[in-house]
Amino acid sequence: MPSILALDTSTPACSVALTINGAVLEDFRIAPRQHNDLILPMLEQILAQAGISLSQLDAISFGRGPGSFTGLRISAGVVQGLAYGQDLPVIPVSTLKALAYEGYQETHDSLWLPALDARMGEVYIGGYQFSESESGLAISEFLSERVCKPDAIGGFGEDFAAIGSGWLHREIIESGLKRSASLLLDDRAPRAACIARLAEIDFNNGNVVDAYHAIPTYLRDEVTWEKQPPRIGKR
Repeated sequence: MPSILALDTSTPACSVALTINGAVLEDFRIAPRQHNDLILPMLEQILAQAGISLSQLDAISFGRGPGSFTGLRISAGVVQGLAYGQDLPVIPVSTLKALAYEGYQETHDSLWLPALDARMGEVYIGGYQFSESESGLAISEFLSERVCKPDAIGGFGEDFAAIGSGWLHREIIESGLKRSASLLLDDRAPRAACIARLAEIDFNNGNVVDAYHAIPTYLRDEVTWEKQPPRIGKR
């Protein structure tokens, strides 16, 4: 099984995780505006806890967005630096997909609409369906990721479960969908442990990129990402 280091700084939560020998180690903290100070010490600590070094990893993964612009820049910058330094492949994972997977792990409901508060009166939202088979877990996207007003998502004809901070706009979203969520987990944030597990699936399927292409997904067109030279070791 691959050893994958994962991190997420896309929301007020800051988390790192490591898959090793089939298990997952995770450090998850609610730490608004502290990500830049916490993320490298958290990464170093979890590697030390597992007794491995960066050079022994198979890949690095991160929550590529959507989410906080500043948070996404932090995680992408850290991952680029680490991956360049060790010539490791990178696995960008959708934060919305990670949220949906968190809900699936907890409840085994198959249809999820994860949403994050996008500010400016908008939400980031997507839709994912999970199914198990002999070949493993299959995940399909039935609602493409988007940023929109809570009442502009459109109609929806199936029962679904909901997760994430965007569902603080529950009444407005459900009025637009013309359907109510069968289950709501609006206090959840993307977790590095879920990102790591999804990254395992991508790694085994060969879905990796090099460090140069480890870039955030903002969803808002006016936001751009400028690739920077690696700054590993500089704070």
